[in-house]
Amino acid sequence: MDLDRLLQRVFGDAEPEHWGTGWMSGTLSVFLGALGLAAVACLLWPQLLTSPEVRTLLPLPWVRAAIELTIGMAFLLGLASSLLRRRKVLGFTGMGLALAASALGGGNISVPGEVPAATAYLGLDWFLLNLALLALIFAPLERLWPLRPQGVFRAGWTTDGVYFLVSHLLVQGMTLLTLLPASVLFAWAVNPGLQEFVRTLPFLVQCLACAVLADLVQYTVHRLFHQVRRLWPFHAVHHSSRNMDWLAGSRLHLVDVLVTRGLSFVPLFVLGFEPGPLYTYLVFVSLHAVFIHANVAWRFPRWVEEVLVTPRYHHWHHALEAEARDRNFAVHFPWIDRLFGTWHAPTGRWPAAYGLADNMVPEGYVAQLIHPLRYR
Repeated sequence: MDLDRLLQRVFGDAEPEHWGTGWMSGTLSVFLGALGLAAVACLLWPQLLTSPEVRTLLPLPWVRAAIELTIGMAFLLGLASSLLRRRKVLGFTGMGLALAASALGGGNISVPGEVPAATAYLGLDWFLLNLALLALIFAPLERLWPLRPQGVFRAGWTTDGVYFLVSHLLVQGMTLLTLLPASVLFAWAVNPGLQEFVRTLPFLVQCLACAVLADLVQYTVHRLFHQVRRLWPFHAVHHSSRNMDWLAGSRLHLVDVLVTRGLSFVPLFVLGFEPGPLYTYLVFVSLHAVFIHANVAWRFPRWVEEVLVTPRYHHWHHALEAEARDRNFAVHFPWIDRLFGTWHAPTGRWPAAYGLADNMVPEGYVAQLIHPLRYR
């Protein structure tokens, strides 16, 4: 039995899921309860579970207040769900998680003023921040303006959730491996004079240059993953999802992630952009990559779709229709596809279905991780 079916058997029932039935409050209770419990674990073992970069950015009093609020909301929503819903498993689970987080100390756990440096650590704090931010932004948007009527817990959501978890938990290793190609293989290309000139450019010019250069590299690598027979099985994992939503973009094979991100960082490293514009671009790409996979039926003016990749444009890249095969490789700027003859966005139409015609990729994170190594 796969994880989707197991969770459905444990938490699912035949009762309605619309507003006022206790399903929303119960689901939110479990989500916030798990979030609060994991945040408490970060306070208990900061050296092992948190990343130094995130720790320095988050004021501890705010973190404590947020944890207490999360635990309190989880308990109240769980109580509401248990009163409204005949089957109490959602509400009781949410309240149980909230009580466990409180019993461990909640947001009042003592943390050293200076956490000792660790050789290796997990980015649980980074994962929780991203999960909370993205879920609270995109889950409501997909419910208010859905392109297709699919629930949050659609088929394959647990597999995509594992991808999201692993990519954020292993932030230390992922960052190191992403920076490795540029810092080791392209150190010879660094020109201090050129870097000094780049840093004198206006902030917005540097931001735009980061995005354009990175997207040109991403376009090239992306197209190679589609057209080189040995590389396609790795990227086919990303295309194996039959549903598009904010979580579907996380389904990326480890090799795909490291090669694409590692090579995309090369021009940014060589040109030596200021930290401000570089971090601004990284925030933009993190949100934009999620947005273009979202299950939202938003229509943008034609000029916007000509300049910036939108959900409709990128959905065609994932389309099952033969007309869209090997099209729309650009991640940010569709004019790059126009430049190289791979643009495809029929006016006013969305794809009818997504996924792979041959269903070559198995379900489950581990099976998909080893699939390209075994594929012939």
